Amino acid sequence: MNKRKRDSWGSRLGIIMAVAGSAIGLGNFLRFPAKAAANGGGAFMIPYFISFLLLGIPLIWVEWTLGRYGGGFGHGTAPGIFHSVWRKNRFIKYFGVIGIFGPLVIFIYYTFIESWTLAFSYFALFGKYTALTDQVSMSNFLTAFQGLTKNQYFQGIGTAYLFFLITFIANIAVIYYGIKGGIEKLCKWALPTLFIFGLVLMMKVLFLGVPDAAKPDWNVSNGFGFLWNADFSSLFSAKVWLEAAGQIFFTLSVGIGTILTYASYLSKGDDVALSGLTAAATNEIAEVILGASIVIPAAFVFFGPNEMKSIVTSGIFNLGFVTMPLVLNKLPWPQIFGFFWFFLLFLAGITSSVSLAQPAVAFLEDEFDISRKKAVYILGIAAFILSQPVIFFLGRGVVDELDFWGGTFFLVVFALIETLLFAWVFGMDKAWDEIHRGADMRVPKIYKFIIKYVTPLFLFFILGSWFWQELMPKMSMQNIALADRPYILGTRIVLALLFIILALLVRIAWKRRSRQNLEGEK
Repeated sequence: MNKRKRDSWGSRLGIIMAVAGSAIGLGNFLRFPAKAAANGGGAFMIPYFISFLLLGIPLIWVEWTLGRYGGGFGHGTAPGIFHSVWRKNRFIKYFGVIGIFGPLVIFIYYTFIESWTLAFSYFALFGKYTALTDQVSMSNFLTAFQGLTKNQYFQGIGTAYLFFLITFIANIAVIYYGIKGGIEKLCKWALPTLFIFGLVLMMKVLFLGVPDAAKPDWNVSNGFGFLWNADFSSLFSAKVWLEAAGQIFFTLSVGIGTILTYASYLSKGDDVALSGLTAAATNEIAEVILGASIVIPAAFVFFGPNEMKSIVTSGIFNLGFVTMPLVLNKLPWPQIFGFFWFFLLFLAGITSSVSLAQPAVAFLEDEFDISRKKAVYILGIAAFILSQPVIFFLGRGVVDELDFWGGTFFLVVFALIETLLFAWVFGMDKAWDEIHRGADMRVPKIYKFIIKYVTPLFLFFILGSWFWQELMPKMSMQNIALADRPYILGTRIVLALLFIILALLVRIAWKRRSRQNLEGEK
């Protein structure tokens, strides 16, 4: 048994803000508006909110409840939590490896992308790109910064690597100081600051005039129309429903394993019903209200409806790092508003990335009974080494490969496993009682049926569709250039080895625990 006292949250507000911080990330401000505009506008919100009600909210309650339950047995990660629920099955803990593997895989590329936002915060504040006035020049600035090309601004990867080091060290420092002293403190100031910056930018967008009198239709009202005018024919497309469900996964951070870990630091009598719902609602406010009210409407005012079609489909990085800086350059005080935009993204990023690192640290602490200091050192060294291919092979599709396995495929697989475990193995009656232990609200009874039947079927449908549409082309590398295939194959080998190592560590940890239990009985 563990002799070390586990960390804990300092307040209820602390965990709500930490979970909300984990959920609020770059996807709220970049991925969501791009997906909505490209998939039916206002009509996209129908499958989006259906997915929120049938997938997002049930999984939030499942993960908060399972995490708190497993934490009562000294487990802060999925292998131990799953074992606590189904002790008779000696293999279930290995399925829980996904809950450490997924966050770690996302962390090793997300941190590098997050560092771009810190770098561009600096560039904005000191006017490094204010002379750039078109998409081509701004795009060249971004790719040269990333080390993919060279120009008069950047001759290599050096600047990007410096900001990666700063960002990586900042993440490790927050994790080092623990749940209460690091993550909770960060989220308590980062989230309010993020919302303040977001509100300032939103108000600025809402009161934008018409910059070109010859084009009176290029206004904010029509910008919102471009985003929200409903194309109901899109509802007949399975792709739109899958995109909406995928966005819910990404935006709520469900199916990853981070919420399980955060909730494991709760006490048995702490509320999970209202707290989980509050964290989810906070994320939705950031996404649907702030995220949808900044980039697309502002870009429409300056680029008009025709160019917006290509902007929306150009990718979230171009939307955030190319289009938005150009928009802000056209405003009064572009350096201040540019800093607000990129530092907002940085705060959204770091509150997410520290949550991605926590499961690996918690696993080492809980299952090997080592100090947090040592666990953070191990994580830091491993993650730093694994991050290098992301940085130096960025143009070879490594990030997309990591994102597919860590942030897409295994995310749905993990969500399905934990839902079946919760509703069918733990038992829905027992699970329902566990949700309401110490609860400050009664969950509508319909969710007893939804969690047991609807959510698993929905997940089976998503997983089956991805198998049909994505998995085989992905495995055969059909859409990957021949020159990039060795890098993708290498990435897959590294991922397989990482998964095997984590599974071996789980095996070692359980053998160690069994040996300690036998010695204790003697």
